[in-house]
Amino acid sequence: MAETVNGYYKTELVRGPNHGPWKTIEDLKLATLGWVHWHNTEHLHSYLDHVPSLEYENTYYTAIGTTDVMVGNK
Repeated sequence: MAETVNGYYKTELVRGPNHGPWKTIEDLKLATLGWVHWHNTEHLHSYLDHVPSLEYENTYYTAIGTTDVMVGNK
């Protein structure tokens, strides 16, 4: 799964039509942060019935009746 995401990242950001040129590594880091945010909040995922992962996750936790999420568990 991670290799798939890495492939999307390289295709869509690094080698895609809207890529750089980035003048510094910081420019690429900021572009990466933007891509990750877009991928997690707006990108339609086919494995998730073509909804963004954040929306899918929120729907899931609402359906099971909890707001507890995996991140930050003790």
